[in-house]
Amino acid sequence: MKLAWSIGLALALLMPAAAFAQPAAAPAQPAPAAPAEMISTFRLAHGQGRVTLDSKLTQIAHDQAEAMAAKDVLSHEVLGPFVSRVAPAHAGQAAENVAYGNDGFPKTLTQWINSPGHLKNLLMPGASRVGVASARSAATRRTYWAMVIAGGYEKAAPQRPAKKAAAKSAAKPGAKSAGKAAPKPTPQHAPRDACHMKLLGLCL
Repeated sequence: MKLAWSIGLALALLMPAAAFAQPAAAPAQPAPAAPAEMISTFRLAHGQGRVTLDSKLTQIAHDQAEAMAAKDVLSHEVLGPFVSRVAPAHAGQAAENVAYGNDGFPKTLTQWINSPGHLKNLLMPGASRVGVASARSAATRRTYWAMVIAGGYEKAAPQRPAKKAAAKSAAKPGAKSAGKAAPKPTPQHAPRDACHMKLLGLCL
């Protein structure tokens, strides 16, 4: 009888401790790096300078991503020419990358790294600021991304638009690889109506 009473008392004393015991918390996972930091890390690894997040460039990227998602189309011209859209940033040089197909930025960055045109924009010499944004299409649930990277602020003329250097990236639905890059900009080429040869004052 005493033995049974002793066992019961011991169990009663142990039960409260068991009832209030909590499972051990899982170790905290580090938060993913912000897009600007990821781009900076990549640039530093390839001999280029760090970029910082810029509010104007972020707004330009946000407007572009929202417009692409609203129309469910991947295009640099969905809101007008890039040169016009980036002019308010007053940068001496600027470039834009766009993409769709991945919900997270790390995989989108990989798309651009694997595309020569986009890689050139990511490693733009003299770039110092960047803006990145994404938006999801209500119709297809695709996530559209836009990145605007710029530099040359100390040399930029107040009224002159930034040099255009845009490349696009597309991924087929469900695919993770980057699509074709847009043709490289050629602002240094002669205008279309320039003469190839002048003969007796005639433009040929």
